[in-house]
Amino acid sequence: MSFSFDYDCKKCPRLYDFLKEKKIDFDNYHMLPVDSFGDLQGNLLIVGLAPGFHGANKTNRPFTGDYAGNILYETLYELKYTNSPNSKSQNDGLMIKNARITNSVRCCPPQNKPNSKEIKNCNGYLVEEINNIDESNKYCILTLGRIAHEAVILALGLKRKDFIFKHGFFHEFKTNKYIVNSYHTSKYNVYTKRLTYEMFYNLMYEISKVINHVDWVTY
Repeated sequence: MSFSFDYDCKKCPRLYDFLKEKKIDFDNYHMLPVDSFGDLQGNLLIVGLAPGFHGANKTNRPFTGDYAGNILYETLYELKYTNSPNSKSQNDGLMIKNARITNSVRCCPPQNKPNSKEIKNCNGYLVEEINNIDESNKYCILTLGRIAHEAVILALGLKRKDFIFKHGFFHEFKTNKYIVNSYHTSKYNVYTKRLTYEMFYNLMYEISKVINHVDWVTY
């Protein structure tokens, strides 16, 4: 869990009210901010947009319970970051080594569209995630989509004009520290072939080489 992460966060009234209202019809859903998941000591931070309504918003784990997690967790498994290709629930036994997954906005927004104020309100949690990465190591921050990319730029205090989103691009913002861009692993992007499994796997493979990710046999 993040050091200051707060399940009772009410910084964004629109999101708070939306989840409170929807909880009436989906009382078995988490319907609260969703914390990050993975290895606090990892040198790969994966940043998405926001919890999906029937995914992380239900399960309380990023990219879990909806289509967007399929390519992500399958690829992490193939490259030996996880002990399973599937992320189903918080009690499924899935473990991650050397990587951590989070979102730009921790609460599910209406129509999956957070506004700029909500992204800024939540940016402190992202700053904290980045600051937790060991600066003595090479590391990559993988941004899934333009909004995630711009949230990371904001968290790092960089200028957007100097770091333009482009799929597959490695932006070196410090020596051996990279922001890496990918299209989001959404169902729409996969079905339209804007992002294929091969594209995403190849990008993750390149990231693994940069950060010297080492395969392991057991946890």
